[in-house]
Amino acid sequence: MLVNGDGRVFVGRRIDNKEGDWWQMPQGGVDEGEDLDQAALRELAEETGARPEHVSIIDRMAESVRYDLPEELIGKLWGGKYRGQEQVWFLARFSGSDEDIDLNAHDPAEFCDWKWAEPEHLPELIVPFKKRVYRAVVEAFRELV
Repeated sequence: MLVNGDGRVFVGRRIDNKEGDWWQMPQGGVDEGEDLDQAALRELAEETGARPEHVSIIDRMAESVRYDLPEELIGKLWGGKYRGQEQVWFLARFSGSDEDIDLNAHDPAEFCDWKWAEPEHLPELIVPFKKRVYRAVVEAFRELV
């Protein structure tokens, strides 16, 4: 969860989701042997272009969060290898300006558009099967945002 100085959260519209007006927070995988904090900062830089000097990790959820794909997506996403994800969520503060966001910082880009959103609106913006995850993330970081 990347939060700006106004307490709003970065969300992006995925390039590969043409079936709805869904927005999500940056997320990504951890390379073998990679430290979770470093993975979070790397993925954030790849997906948003936010440079490390503009990002400070504030907190990490105590428990990981899991979700399962809906039946209609199993076998279609992630090369058919996975049925869901287990995620470790971080809260990070962004000290840069909007001009420091660069969705094309990594090839291929993951997002085609982005905006700052109010934290309480996040569950309304995400695909339905991730709403429970987003509610948990908002609740975990509510006091720190």
